[in-house]
Amino acid sequence: MPGYQKKTQLMDERALERALTRIAHEIIERNKGTEDLVLVGIRSRGIPLAERLAAAIERIEGRTVMVGNLDITSYRDDLDRLQERVTVHPSELPVSIVDKIVVLVDDVLYTGRTVRAALDALIDLGRPRLIQLAVLVDRGHRELPIRADYVGKNVPTSRREQIAVYLKEVDGRDEVVILEESPK
Repeated sequence: MPGYQKKTQLMDERALERALTRIAHEIIERNKGTEDLVLVGIRSRGIPLAERLAAAIERIEGRTVMVGNLDITSYRDDLDRLQERVTVHPSELPVSIVDKIVVLVDDVLYTGRTVRAALDALIDLGRPRLIQLAVLVDRGHRELPIRADYVGKNVPTSRREQIAVYLKEVDGRDEVVILEESPK
């Protein structure tokens, strides 16, 4: 990120994989298997994370879990403040989510506003029986009463810091780091 420098590595490739495997086990355990389970990744890094979770669940249970993706752009509450031009991508769900157990998947939970937008977008697509949230990193600083059901790592941060999640599918490497503002 421009204006930021790497402060600390939180997770390397192995730690990231271990966290996703643990989350996969927790999802299976809490939901007593995979029946009616659908993973929905929030664009953009939530999608490859949801796909990895589905692969881990399939390795553990021997059953395929459906994976969809959700674009929340038009549900954001800060569209009027964004300087750059936004692109809306279609959300893709492989099955109806009506009466399903939907696990929303995202990389970082911060203020809760992204999850609020995702909940609105998801409900517009159908009425799931249950919605759960899985995140790779929870960094605190909530502005809305939202919490994750599954967390890879809890990391207290300052508001001046950023969490950067790098995934092979998007960035060519797996790593989670804390970035801090560069000295001026």
